[in-house]
Amino acid sequence: MLELALLFFVIAIIAGALGANGVAGLSMAAGKWLVLLFVVLAIVSLLL
Repeated sequence: MLELALLFFVIAIIAGALGANGVAGLSMAAGKWLVLLFVVLAIVSLLL
């Protein structure tokens, strides 16, 4: 899951550099939600 988040962040950086702001924004949002989900699941697994 963390690999997918990093992939979306890389896509966002490349799309932003090429001028595709819509794609960059969507990729950054998807990456942000995946990182948040990863952190929540990591905390839950540490507590259980």
